[in-house]
Amino acid sequence: MPAMCCAAALLALAACSGRPQQTLPKPDAATPPPPAATPEPTPEPTPEDEYFVISMVGDCTLSSSQRENTFEYIVDGDMFWPFSGTKQYFEDDYLTIANLECSLSYEQLHGSSTFQFCGDAENAEMLTLGGVDFVTLGNNHTMDFGAKGLENTQAVLEEYGVAYAPPDGSCVYQSGDGLAIGLYAAPWCATEAQVRAGVSALAERGDLDLIICLMHWGVEGSYRSSYVQEAIGRAAIDSGADIVYGSHPHVLQKTEEYAGGYIIYSLGNYVFGGNTNPRDKDTAIIQVTAKRAPDGGVTLEGMEKIPCSLSSTAGMNDFRPVPYEEGTEEYERAMSKLDGTYTGPDLNIDYSEYHESPSPEPAAGQEGEADGED
Repeated sequence: MPAMCCAAALLALAACSGRPQQTLPKPDAATPPPPAATPEPTPEPTPEDEYFVISMVGDCTLSSSQRENTFEYIVDGDMFWPFSGTKQYFEDDYLTIANLECSLSYEQLHGSSTFQFCGDAENAEMLTLGGVDFVTLGNNHTMDFGAKGLENTQAVLEEYGVAYAPPDGSCVYQSGDGLAIGLYAAPWCATEAQVRAGVSALAERGDLDLIICLMHWGVEGSYRSSYVQEAIGRAAIDSGADIVYGSHPHVLQKTEEYAGGYIIYSLGNYVFGGNTNPRDKDTAIIQVTAKRAPDGGVTLEGMEKIPCSLSSTAGMNDFRPVPYEEGTEEYERAMSKLDGTYTGPDLNIDYSEYHESPSPEPAAGQEGEADGED
């Protein structure tokens, strides 16, 4: 009897302890699975602007003149050498442009001008290894060796995959699904009417994103653009060009923005085999950035100027341009030429010692001498 009282007391204590009663599921009861989560919809990607960099350099003469062979001696078959000091600027851009100031040929060519420049066909590899995508042939050395020289040069460029435009001719450049760029190479001593016609023909196509007009103009050695250059350059923009690229003076001239476009009056020499030791070694790379919006509209977003020396060795031309260090006297001097604030005297280029006429007479209203200062 006392034992039974003790058990009853324990049951009563448990009932008064305030602990919740636990109900256990039946052994054969199934636990329902949790409801499946509803997947979140994948958001549509937001269209983004695309950016394309167009790089421009000056005269590239991948040969010595008929008077000497220093270019060939220094380069010594190293096709990477000429652009190795600046190739980093061209590796990731969309288009690199140069003025090809020589012929290229597998066979020996003969001419009669004061300075003639004909490089071996294999020298075209310097362009491809250097990242140059397009060259203009609209200059006063294109016809050094007549129609045969032009024909051979075009064949070599096609073989090596370098795009080009012949004098008074055009080219449409497009890589992948990138910008479609029309390039018109005005002939040497082009008139304003010729330039307007060449640019307008591209503008009327209606399928191009940008138009670039390539000019060979101005006075050799002059750091100042002439009235004629400015009139023709602005006429090109008015006719539909977005960028005007200039060469021939062998020195830098100013750049300017006009009516939403850019005019680069002269980029001087670059890889220039025509002179073993130019008195002015300042040159530059110009890079213009274009933006393509999701709706397909293309606008120019800015221009960067990169002052350079055309030689990586002081006191001579080793045919390997390199950038100047920002803030140095050389950098500031070259930049002042590009900004149009340079106050130094023009560079006098005299061919009288050769006792030959250096170039054909310029067209009316267009000044200019032969290039190839040696």
